[in-house]
Amino acid sequence: MDAELIAMQLFSGIALGAILIMVALGLSIIFGMLGVVNFAHGALFMVGAYAGLWVASRTGSFWWGLLVAPIAIGLFGILIERVLIRPLYGRSVDDPLLLTFGLGYVLVEAVRIVFGSDGIPFQTPPELSGVADLGIGFFPVYRLFVVGVVAIVLVLLWLGLEKTKFGLIVRAGAKDPQIMRVLGVDIAKVWLLVFGLGVGLTALGGVLAAPMRNVNPEMGALVLAEAFVVTVIGGMGSLLGAVVAGLLVGVAISMTALVAPEMATIVMFALMAAVLLVRPQGLFGKKSRA
Repeated sequence: MDAELIAMQLFSGIALGAILIMVALGLSIIFGMLGVVNFAHGALFMVGAYAGLWVASRTGSFWWGLLVAPIAIGLFGILIERVLIRPLYGRSVDDPLLLTFGLGYVLVEAVRIVFGSDGIPFQTPPELSGVADLGIGFFPVYRLFVVGVVAIVLVLLWLGLEKTKFGLIVRAGAKDPQIMRVLGVDIAKVWLLVFGLGVGLTALGGVLAAPMRNVNPEMGALVLAEAFVVTVIGGMGSLLGAVVAGLLVGVAISMTALVAPEMATIVMFALMAAVLLVRPQGLFGKKSRA
C-alpha cells in the first residue's frame, strides 16, 4: 500500500463527504430552525436525482438539470411545509417525524410508478469526464467538480446566514422564535423559506451524486442513514458540525474500504457511538438540542 493509493482514497473520501455534507446541511438547517426531524430527506434526495435526470434528458444538458432540479424540489419542499408540516407545529415532536417518515415511502412508491424500479444511469457530462493529474496520482474530474460545487455552496450559505438580514433573522429565530414574533417578524414565512432551502440543498446533493451511482428509487435510504449519522456526530442543528462530520465520515468510510471493505458501512456507526459516549450532543451541538 503506497502513498499514492492512500492519497487517492483520501480524495475519494472527501468527495463522498461532500455529498453527505449537502444532505446533512439540509437536515441541520430544518432541525435547527423548525425543530423538525425530516425522515423524508433521503426520499427528497432521490427525487432530486430523478428530477435532474429528467431535466437533463429533456434538454440534453446536465447543467440545466443541475440548476433546475434543486430549485424545483426546493419549491416542492415549500409546498410540503405549508400543507403538511405547518399544521403540526406546537404538537408532539413525534407527529412531524411520523408524517415525514410516511411521506418518504409515498415519494419512493410514486417514483417507482413513474420511472420503474430499475436503476437508470446518469451519464457524466463530457466536459467533466476523464481524470486530472494531481501530482500524486490521477483523480476523476467529476469528483473534483463535486467538491468544488459543495465548497462554493458552503461559502454562499455562510455569507447568507452571517452577512445578511435574512440570515440574522434565521439565526435569531432558531434561538427564540417567540421574541421574533414580538418584534414583528412573520416567523411562519421564515420557516417556509428555511424548509425549502433545506430540501433544495438535499436535492442538489442528489443531482451531484447521480453520475457517481445509478439513479434508483432506493438510493435515498442509505444516504438518509449516513446523513443522520453525520448530523448526530456533528450535533443536531449545527451547520459547522455537519461540515466537519461529513468530511470525517466520508474519509472514514473511504479509508476503511481500502483495508477492510466489509467494515466500510459499519465504521460510521462505530464512529457515531464513540462520539456520543464522549459528547452526547455531538461535536458542535448544544445540550438543549441533544
